[in-house]
Amino acid sequence: MPATSDFVPAFTSGYRIAVPPRGSGIEPDFARWVKWKFLDGGQEAGVVARRGRRNGSAVARELNADNAPTAEIPAVEVADNGEQVRAKAIPEAAVARLAVYLRVLSAMAEQGATTVASEELAGAAGVNSAKLRKDLSYLGSYGTRGVGYEVSVLVGQIERTLGLTRQHKVAVVGIGNLGHALANYGGFPGRGFPVEALFDVDPDLMGVPVGGIPVSHLDDIPAVCAERGISIGVIATPPTAAQSVCDRLVAGGVQCILNFAPVVLQVPEQVEVRKVDLAVELQILSFHVARRADNTNGSHAVGNGMVVR
Repeated sequence: MPATSDFVPAFTSGYRIAVPPRGSGIEPDFARWVKWKFLDGGQEAGVVARRGRRNGSAVARELNADNAPTAEIPAVEVADNGEQVRAKAIPEAAVARLAVYLRVLSAMAEQGATTVASEELAGAAGVNSAKLRKDLSYLGSYGTRGVGYEVSVLVGQIERTLGLTRQHKVAVVGIGNLGHALANYGGFPGRGFPVEALFDVDPDLMGVPVGGIPVSHLDDIPAVCAERGISIGVIATPPTAAQSVCDRLVAGGVQCILNFAPVVLQVPEQVEVRKVDLAVELQILSFHVARRADNTNGSHAVGNGMVVR
């Protein structure tokens, strides 16, 4: 049986599958899974590798802890006099849920809804109403008793808070299975994240359009990212290449990095990194499967991690 660390490279550059051409109406199973898990609310939060490694070590934590340290959100608020003020600090877990609320509210708006009760929105987002109201209070939005929240107003508040009032151009590095899925996903532009650049080292891919974007060489990352104003870089390469790719992205002015490679990246203080380790996710699921099986069989865990029957 392969080691869990072998699963991630299988989705990255160097491991390829036939991908249906864009516009064919056929979506690969893996692309559908990526869209569900990371784009359509399949998981509320992953693991974030935070910025600021003064001692050279990365700090990782789960986002589903509401008492986690806060981070300054990218939105800029506007005071009554029209002047811009510093953004509030919101817990990372709440930021992740705001993205889920926005997805639900956008769907409601498309269906013609003008108002929504907190209980209805909480149920659709998979949280309790008390947590929802606390999250929305960070935005200064408290709703109206007996009426609820105005959908359009709440959408606007969340979009400003998440910095979605402008587009963030994206570059994908590593055009393997995962890179193909991301490059061909048509939902990015509509959410303010157009894919503007693709990079790989495979000579057979140079200049070949994937999702309508021609693939460039890794050596061109700094120049291309600077020229096209890329602000978010997605790393879908084997782990051995991830740090080198990260350095090139930073050199090109990229401010945020989504890292699918199972490594801890070293970045400057001002660069944000979000890590998605598929092997870790599988191991966490394995833990829950084993725990349920143990409970079914009447066993229990003791302090040293051993299972006693």
